[in-house]
Amino acid sequence: MERSAFGMTENDKPPSLDELDAQLREARRRLGGGTGQKDRPEGPTTSMNGLGLAFRIGTELVAGIAVGAGIGYALDRWLGTGPWLMVAFFFMGSAAGILNVYRAMGNLARRPTDDRP
Repeated sequence: MERSAFGMTENDKPPSLDELDAQLREARRRLGGGTGQKDRPEGPTTSMNGLGLAFRIGTELVAGIAVGAGIGYALDRWLGTGPWLMVAFFFMGSAAGILNVYRAMGNLARRPTDDRP
């Protein structure tokens, strides 16, 4: 019988995934580590770096302004009121964008850091 590079013959079956999982758990237990699943904090924003945070802040601000100005422009065209609703909704969108930035920064300040004991 011919042996492959992995030490298996053609008639041997590979170990099942359950056996592999059991071996991994045993190795982690011997090394003193956990399963790795509970060690990581949950949530999509836990590993946000500086560049990701900057893009989020910029997007929040621009999106608020663009949505406000877009709604105002559409209402002005529909009602024929000139630039007045666009100006009003521009300022409301700006306020909403700034509020979203304020909330994002508040969540960042309350988030626990990895440096704390």
